Amino acid sequence: MKTEMRSKRFERLRQRDINKEVFVSEMPELGLIVMDSPGDPKPSLEIRDGRIVEMDGRAEAEFDAIDRFIAKHGINLAHAPEAMAMGSLEIARMLVDIHVPQRQVMQVFSGLSPAMIAEVMSHLNVVEMMMAMQKMRQRKRPADQAHVTNWKENPALVAADAAEAGLRGFAEGETTVRVARMAPFSALALLVGAQVGRPGMMTQISCEEALNLRLAMKGLATYAETLSVYGTIPSFLDGDDTPWSKGILASAYASRGVKSRFTSGSGSEALMGYGMGFSMLYLEIRCLLMVKGAGSQGVQNGSISCIALPESLPNGVRGVMAENLVAAALGLEVASGNDAMSSHSQMRKTAKLMLQMLPGTDFVTSGHSVMPRKDNLFGGGNFDAEDMDDWLVIQRDMQVDTGLKPVREAEVLAVRRRAASAIQAVFREMGFPAITEAEVEAATTAFCSDDMPDRDSIADLAAADAFLESDLTALDVVAALARSGFEEVAENVLEMQRQRVLGDYLHTSAVFDQEFNVQSAVNTPNDYRGPGTGYRVEGKVWDDIRALPQAIDPHALVEGEAPDPGLDLAPLDRATAGDGAEVVVALGPAFASVMNKTLAGLSHADVLRAVLDGIEGEGVPWRVFKVWHGADLADIGLSGARLCGSGIGIGLQSKGTALIHKKGLAPLNNLELLSMAPNLTLESYRALGRNAACYATGRAPAPVPMKVDNMARLRLIVHTTLLHHREVRQIDKARGVEEMKVTFR
Repeated sequence: MKTEMRSKRFERLRQRDINKEVFVSEMPELGLIVMDSPGDPKPSLEIRDGRIVEMDGRAEAEFDAIDRFIAKHGINLAHAPEAMAMGSLEIARMLVDIHVPQRQVMQVFSGLSPAMIAEVMSHLNVVEMMMAMQKMRQRKRPADQAHVTNWKENPALVAADAAEAGLRGFAEGETTVRVARMAPFSALALLVGAQVGRPGMMTQISCEEALNLRLAMKGLATYAETLSVYGTIPSFLDGDDTPWSKGILASAYASRGVKSRFTSGSGSEALMGYGMGFSMLYLEIRCLLMVKGAGSQGVQNGSISCIALPESLPNGVRGVMAENLVAAALGLEVASGNDAMSSHSQMRKTAKLMLQMLPGTDFVTSGHSVMPRKDNLFGGGNFDAEDMDDWLVIQRDMQVDTGLKPVREAEVLAVRRRAASAIQAVFREMGFPAITEAEVEAATTAFCSDDMPDRDSIADLAAADAFLESDLTALDVVAALARSGFEEVAENVLEMQRQRVLGDYLHTSAVFDQEFNVQSAVNTPNDYRGPGTGYRVEGKVWDDIRALPQAIDPHALVEGEAPDPGLDLAPLDRATAGDGAEVVVALGPAFASVMNKTLAGLSHADVLRAVLDGIEGEGVPWRVFKVWHGADLADIGLSGARLCGSGIGIGLQSKGTALIHKKGLAPLNNLELLSMAPNLTLESYRALGRNAACYATGRAPAPVPMKVDNMARLRLIVHTTLLHHREVRQIDKARGVEEMKVTFR
């Protein structure tokens, strides 16, 4: 029986992280289709006597509860006739046309039916969606939200991580719980820690909605985004909700000065078994029109915890970007997902992120974990503490701003210690189970909750229950902080309560700066109208983004360079051509004079000695020249070969790159090239000398083996550039080529 042939490359590809994912073909009847399902309705809208009597092919008598809610609250009837009369392609082009203002596009979208919005999105590719998002984002400057949780639910660690998140620039922080009864203490620790790290950082506790509201009423949370909506009625009923009950809940939050976002996202209905043959995007648009109709400031969307489902299908990431864009075009604040684990592949995760990061959304993630993934109680974050440096470098690479900035280790340690000490004081003053000094110390330096001492969870839960049922509020927290010497933190927590009374941060896309000034779509609207307009990353923001702690002063890379103390090169007469079997070694103009070692850290004296030893070992004489008229390796080597009696020359750049050249060859051709200077050893140079001697006497040696390191360029290209620049500066065309007397000290 013939054995089936298998490709070793395909076998290796099958082991790649990307192939741990599940990819499926579309199955529209189950809702397993991201956009343009054959089951999606065709756009239509009929208005009679000030009410919608037909929408997307369904008469009013056939409306389900979602249709009725959208028809009554989600569509602006004043703009609907004109908007629906436009072509969907014309509207799509308005989105990317820099001459059409954001407000004009929003006016059109306010009058569109769900199916019409879906048809508009079908015309846009992802680049066009990114162009549109840059214009349609509601607040001028993007921001980001942090996830702050830990497996042990240790309040000192929650506070320390919240403080670090604030210091890094996160405008919001969200926590959740492993044990529901710990919610009061987690919310308290998040509030206190956040106000240590960044005055004005808004916080929320993700838990059951009634409990969430109770904690907000105590002043322990300033926003909420757990109000889930779905695009089919059976999905809604599974959650014991309706569009109206969600709207009432949003009003309950707003009436108590708590900002709220709804949560939706492609794939939830199909996941729950109620996709009903519609595309994920069409159902998400229904959700977004409900959010708009309920009067919420915004939405957390982008598939969120269902992200792996649309990503298993064609168009998955494009559909996610489309739902983000639709939300912005409807005038909603957008926290654009990127929080739940979306892929095993780092490349794929980052590619998805770029759709929101580059144009900027109100919150680029609805949770970038400031802890390691194992401590993320939201089910494992897409990006976590170990990705932070990568994130900051991408900002710097592309001159984009997500609200985050580089931080120094010393300032992080200081703010973490202060936050842990502050929550320790609150627990002491309010009679909660003590937070020990050991916990404060551990929280200051911890990598994850494994580094934290265990607490008495039974005592903590009993105290959290009592705190929830008591009359204690955030004002008691303020008093506890003030009594303990944390006056500044107390003032910040108190100011958050005052801002709830003022209610200015209930505006769309509202965040605080560190002076508690509200920045929202109302007073800092996005005014992008093409190049040179809108938010530009410049001034202090750009200075902060580009000042990475790990950025090196380029001068430091070449400090200490000087003549090689182990080698003296003294000019003889001007270069003359030789005869017979010899090898000429030609050196770069900085060799052993203003430079003394190669990229591999080998001294020039040792390198030249090794080369000459190799030549002498084959019984061949040598001469050494300095090439002053250029720094190019091919030119150096060929210049030596032309002066050599055998026509064989070795070229040595000062940074260590070397070759064997032959008279008569084209400059960029050669006999052997040792291009990987960081990997060369003295034996490499000795072998190079031997081979050159062989060529000079008519023998054909085996090429010098080269270790190839494809990552060396990443590590050393800056150092290489600076060293070569130093070589170039020593060029003296008037000196041409000089023969050198070699003395080893």
